[in-house]
Amino acid sequence: MRIIAGEYRGRIIRAPQGQATRPTIDRVRESLMSAIASAQGGFDGLRVWDVFAGSGALGIEALSRGASYALLTDKDPKAITCITQNISQLGIPKERFRVMSCDVCARVPFCREAFDLVMIDPPYAMPGEEVARLLRTADEQGLLADDVLITYEYAKTSDISPLFSGSEARFEQISGKVYGETAIAFARKRCV
Repeated sequence: MRIIAGEYRGRIIRAPQGQATRPTIDRVRESLMSAIASAQGGFDGLRVWDVFAGSGALGIEALSRGASYALLTDKDPKAITCITQNISQLGIPKERFRVMSCDVCARVPFCREAFDLVMIDPPYAMPGEEVARLLRTADEQGLLADDVLITYEYAKTSDISPLFSGSEARFEQISGKVYGETAIAFARKRCV
């Protein structure tokens, strides 16, 4: 995989070996990044959380395009090793990122500042209820800025309605895109 744009444009990054990680393909990543830039007015200064980071491609792409900071989380040790190697090979300054090994569905990480952009690309088998619970917990712990943009990549046949419906729904889908078998929902916090 290559970084598509920005400071690290054209540089190669690697994905972890095995079936546990499903990297976002280049054309989907490019479309996703363009949609984010449009919705957020660019990447400059954004604090980003790449939730199920895998190779770190989404978080690294955001850093390349001007995000000020990225937290990259994954529970797979192979993914953590791969992310660390990719970041090291690119020479990204340590103050601009943190790589954390954790199961975010069991415990969200502690952070002092809220995130402006949260990119969620979980295993396709993960139920929408689990993603909704993760986001509710993150919001309760102050990890989501008031104007946060959330991107959620999923199999287009998945039911993601638990994230956006019901009495506990804190988020509303503002748009969505479909790329073959992959879909991406864009969401913001509901106005209270």
